[in-house]
Amino acid sequence: MKRACLLLACWLVCQASWSAAAEYDLVIDNVRIIDGSGNPWYRNDIAIAGDRIAGIGDYSTAMAITRIDGTELYAAPGFIDTHSHTADALLDRQRSDVPGLLSQGITAVLINPDGGGSTDIASQIATLREHGTGVNVGLFLPHGEIRKQVMAMADRGPTDSELNRMRDLVRQGMLAGAFGLSSGTFYAPGSFAANDELIAIMKEVAIYGGAYNSHIRDESNYSIGVVAAVEEVIDVGRRTGAPVVVTHIKALGPPVWGMAEVLTRNIEQARREGVQVYTDQYPYIASHTSLDAALLPRWAFDGGWPATVARFSDLNQRPELEAAMAENLARRGGADRIQFSRAPETPAIVGQTLQAWADQKETGAITAAINLLLQGRPGIISFNMSDADLETFMRAPWNMTASDGRNPPWLEGSPHPRGFGTFPRKIRKYVLEQQIITLPDAVRSMTSLPAQVYQIHQRGLLKQGYYADITLFDLDEIKDNATFESPWQYASGIQHVIINGGVAWSNGQLTQVRHGRVLQHE
Repeated sequence: MKRACLLLACWLVCQASWSAAAEYDLVIDNVRIIDGSGNPWYRNDIAIAGDRIAGIGDYSTAMAITRIDGTELYAAPGFIDTHSHTADALLDRQRSDVPGLLSQGITAVLINPDGGGSTDIASQIATLREHGTGVNVGLFLPHGEIRKQVMAMADRGPTDSELNRMRDLVRQGMLAGAFGLSSGTFYAPGSFAANDELIAIMKEVAIYGGAYNSHIRDESNYSIGVVAAVEEVIDVGRRTGAPVVVTHIKALGPPVWGMAEVLTRNIEQARREGVQVYTDQYPYIASHTSLDAALLPRWAFDGGWPATVARFSDLNQRPELEAAMAENLARRGGADRIQFSRAPETPAIVGQTLQAWADQKETGAITAAINLLLQGRPGIISFNMSDADLETFMRAPWNMTASDGRNPPWLEGSPHPRGFGTFPRKIRKYVLEQQIITLPDAVRSMTSLPAQVYQIHQRGLLKQGYYADITLFDLDEIKDNATFESPWQYASGIQHVIINGGVAWSNGQLTQVRHGRVLQHE
């Protein structure tokens, strides 16, 4: 027994000595750790070896190639953006370093939201791997594009053959590693799909364990109303068993302000019944879309854009179109709440409101809008939400954080500031200034919750053995700087961003090394 105890003691000493002498690639010393679980922060060291967190503990005497003094910083899991329109940048070799994302502390994005994007998941993955990316990238299968590929822009239900073809495309995408299906039932051609069609397709996705992410059919009172539109998503979850997400949840426009309480109660009831329903949200009271999507009735898109344009010249349809557009403009609060963000065909309108442009042209807002649509399809920022609704959704424990942002070429247009400020803004405004949520809960909404919902394995927590995706920030300095008037400004306070063990952002600068990887659903 004495010999065994002696041997054990020697082994423990040797192990301790080995640990103390071990060489790590990176050690973050004495940092405040917010591990992503929702628990309070604590102070410790983080050791990284290769692309993994080797341990959390006392590594003050450990050998490390690089050390970061974390005394004045907080360490969180890298932020996961569950709704990102950055595919065009990530697939472009010249822009795939995405500093606008890294400056926010984002280490992973999910692309192809709202039912849009490429249906060829394997091809997207190959391109991303070929030139590398600044952040980790996961992909959704886009229902709208799948439908368009099979049915063009037909405003009808699919035949059995067409539905089977859509299922085949979904099967191929899931086998290639997609995380699930995104839909945009507000946008044509997704708006032409009944919920039964989406359920039939999602049953195929559910076989592979994928999730459903939906820009709902109506965020206001355009058609079925926001309450019924959320119920459609819940019904998908109830009938397929898959996790479902109401993406960028909102009550859009004065007619539905105050509906957040009702929607929250309905979601919580569904969750009590066992439906895996979640939401995500950006911390702004303005949305972004296209002028045509905001104002035109969905029947106007039947047959594609050339058919839509032809309807403006049809003396029988023009009055009906104008009446519908006027109703939709009222839903968004009027022409002075519509600000143009991008218009390659008419750049003079960028930064102006629809009302200001109409006044300049000495015409009505609807006529001005139609004239612009005849020239192109400009992007708009729409100031259409209430602070009270936003805060109600934000407090929900099943609500994630998403930017819904883009990463356009530098100084192109006047984009929504959410593409540069979402994650720091949530911490600065809603944690520190207004105290709507706590810092641990905010971080959880950005990290472990999306990793759980979408099954992004071994990410979203600061935990031994997990991938070393880590965001280090100065809580006193973290701040979004992008505004609606001046959006081209990176956030402050994100000191270092580590992706797969490599430093991608340091002291406000890119490191010129793209450490991101393609994430695939397993």
